[in-house]
Amino acid sequence: MASGSELPTMEEHIAHHLTNLTFGYHPETGLGFAMSSAEANAMGFWAIHVDSMLWSIGLGLLFILAFRAAAKRVTAGVPGGWQNFVEWIVEFVDENVRGSFRHKNDMVAPLALTIFIWVFLLNLMDLVPVDLVPHLAYLAGVPYMKIVPTTDVNVTVGLALGVFILILYYSLKIKGPVGFIKELTGIPFQTSITVIKPVFWVINFVLETINLIAKPVSLALRLFGNLYAAEMIFILIGVMYSAGLVLGLVGGVLHVGWAIFHILVVPLQAFIFMVLTVVYIDMAYSEDH
Repeated sequence: MASGSELPTMEEHIAHHLTNLTFGYHPETGLGFAMSSAEANAMGFWAIHVDSMLWSIGLGLLFILAFRAAAKRVTAGVPGGWQNFVEWIVEFVDENVRGSFRHKNDMVAPLALTIFIWVFLLNLMDLVPVDLVPHLAYLAGVPYMKIVPTTDVNVTVGLALGVFILILYYSLKIKGPVGFIKELTGIPFQTSITVIKPVFWVINFVLETINLIAKPVSLALRLFGNLYAAEMIFILIGVMYSAGLVLGLVGGVLHVGWAIFHILVVPLQAFIFMVLTVVYIDMAYSEDH
């Protein structure tokens, strides 16, 4: 934010919204919180985005407690509103898992449910007024506060890495190390000519390795890109309104219109992340993908 009583410029306002509350080791000031984006950048790779971490954990706990409450109050009779909603979500996820996963694994459906609800809640924070929580945090002495974890690429990469570990685990478990290596080197190009086979093995290994790595990369960047772009639009509308570039009514219409459109993006991106996770694990089981 701008120092003193000066109002922040448009660039400062946007930069403030896009900076995480970062904790780490600074070469000059030592261990502590970054008080500027420059300090955050200087802390390097091992710095922690505290706001992303806390909001992610908090929303995960909210999901667990809310669904646990529904499970504890479950009744065989006419379900209440919350129980009915939870049962509908569970059935919706279960139907999608059955349609995408062709194997026996009791872990996949709960995993899909966790991913869908957790990512949905992380995305849903983007509908909170863009200046509200950061401004309250600033008044409380907290210099930065990003409340949408999925606009932090570290969060989306972390989620995708978890999926990637499961892909590798089930690939090795179902096919064995030898079978997994054969899969990486045996397709897409094959030949019966012995002399050429080693060349094809190398080509196949490079192509299949790229294909394997592309799965978590696409998961992470798709989710991050969509939510980051949506947040940027909210910020730009707010900046134009504050700068007087749009009138009050027009600014309100722009905010409401984009929020209504974004209501579709929030569950859609959670659904895509869930479905692709299930499909990738199904491919890890398959011998002929």
